[in-house]
Amino acid sequence: MKRYRSNGGSNVRRWRVAGVAGVAVAMVGVGLGVAAAADTAVPTVNCASVADKLPAVPASAKAEIERNLALLNTQIQEANARIVSTQGQGGANFIQNAILGPLKDKRFATINRMETAIGRTAAKPDLNAEALAPCSLNAGGGGNAAPEPTVVPSAAAGGNNAGGNTGNGAAAGVATVNCPAVTINVAVPAQAKAEVERNLELLNTQIKEANARIVSTQGQGGANFVQNAILGPLEDKRFATINRIETAIGRNAPKPDLNAEGLSPCGLNQNGAAGTAQPTAVATANPTAGAGNGNAGNGAVPTVNCPAVSIGVAVPAQAAAEVARNLELLNTQIKEANARIVSTQGQGGANFIQNAILGPLEDKRFATINRIETAIGRNAAKPNLNAEGLAPCSLNA
Repeated sequence: MKRYRSNGGSNVRRWRVAGVAGVAVAMVGVGLGVAAAADTAVPTVNCASVADKLPAVPASAKAEIERNLALLNTQIQEANARIVSTQGQGGANFIQNAILGPLKDKRFATINRMETAIGRTAAKPDLNAEALAPCSLNAGGGGNAAPEPTVVPSAAAGGNNAGGNTGNGAAAGVATVNCPAVTINVAVPAQAKAEVERNLELLNTQIKEANARIVSTQGQGGANFVQNAILGPLEDKRFATINRIETAIGRNAPKPDLNAEGLSPCGLNQNGAAGTAQPTAVATANPTAGAGNGNAGNGAVPTVNCPAVSIGVAVPAQAAAEVARNLELLNTQIKEANARIVSTQGQGGANFIQNAILGPLEDKRFATINRIETAIGRNAAKPNLNAEGLAPCSLNA
């Protein structure tokens, strides 16, 4: 019997040889590609400079501007480092999508922060972040990896901003605030005197603060800087302060109209002349003044005269304590009204006692009598004690 040798082994060996040869060729190709990449210059980022687009930088913003300029340099350096570390990765648009795109977003945010920093104490500039944010590539490498200077001069103290905070006060006198005086043209109740005087003093403090800010911000902002950043806020503060004075007086006398709208705005003394200080002392109402049926104070002080509240029904035991408390409260209300008549002598006009004392007393008595009716009505038929008729009080002139 003839035996036949199988050729399977030789075929396997031939495939192994071919596979090894293919791998070797591929490795040679990769090596050549790497060598070629190493021989090609690595591109670098090319970004527009921002520092040379900056306006005069307020001293208060200088440190923040310098930090953000340094950050722009850091962002470029990080992008260049990433280009080197990712060579051979991605497709044709890898650098654009993975490096330049994010860099653009970072730069846009940084430039916006610089605009905001300047705008806190001067006119907010438009640095054109949309145009300055995008970067391109230096295909042959090289370029400036730190195009931004990181030290900027602050605004010069002697600049001229066409009517803004010019800063030429060293030679011609720094402009000062000129505000109209607030005249209290009514008698001030004794209870309001301290509060009124505090607010008049506050008006002086506001002027001093505004003058100090004019000095400290010389050279900042544009033509309307002082108006928008100093005089405008000062007007709002003065309006609120004058309103508080009116309210303080109105708690114990008719509320006056001191013309807050007209007295709030201030102008400027361009030559730096000192303004007139706001008087802060006020005279209180004369206790012996008065006319008509107001709280005149000449002769005997009037007292309150209120009708008695009679409980004409049997009071349930459960309601006895509450009814007694409210009856006592009616007496307390009369005593408080009499005490207020004494303490407010000389205040208000002809109807002061009626409007400021007897009117509120009527409301209190009406509510108290109603509570008595309700307390009884919880455990018996609710009575009608005639609250409408018993609530009003008159005066023992």
